[in-house]
Amino acid sequence: MLLIVDNRDSFTFNLVQALRGMGQEVRVRPASTLDARAVRALDPQRIVIGPGPGRPETAGASLEIIRAFAGALPILGVCLGHQAIAVQLGARLVVSRHLKHGQTTRITHSGVGLFRGLPSPLDQTRYNSLTIDPDSLPEELEITAHDGFGEIMGVRHRLWPLEGVQFHPEAIRSCRGIEVLRNFVEPWPSVPAEHAPSSVTTASTDTPELARHAP
Repeated sequence: MLLIVDNRDSFTFNLVQALRGMGQEVRVRPASTLDARAVRALDPQRIVIGPGPGRPETAGASLEIIRAFAGALPILGVCLGHQAIAVQLGARLVVSRHLKHGQTTRITHSGVGLFRGLPSPLDQTRYNSLTIDPDSLPEELEITAHDGFGEIMGVRHRLWPLEGVQFHPEAIRSCRGIEVLRNFVEPWPSVPAEHAPSSVTTASTDTPELARHAP
């Protein structure tokens, strides 16, 4: 079963439709009603941290879920979920210099992880005001995609099945976005025991909530 953590965003249901179209059993739960124990009881095989307004620090249990399951289960973060992965591992967010809301952006990618087998560049749909500060990126995360201005559009953990994309692969105007999602649901290699997580860096969660806007 694949669990989608819903951060109050209408695009969540585009994700549901796309993933069910690949034969996945999908369950959706609001981030505001979850915690690590509730997720453990659901016993998912994969987790998607969905998009939504605001910041990761105010996105329900998103950070807690990443902290509890990173390295143990494959996790994909989309838009806000992508930012949550970075923040949980110690990165900072900054205001994007090129705000995009419902516009496509040409991204260049590394051809690994979610992007394996896909041509580069690709046009992808974005709805974000915030972006990951590349100078704050922890060494365990690598950049897998960026736009023409150098803003980060994708990250992945160097050892664990943990990846995020700033864009919306499920959006109809995203080029080959369904294949990005398909690369997530295909089998991942197991994490060697010596690299299995003992803990994940805990980020501060005392940032006040900002006005509702797409991240």
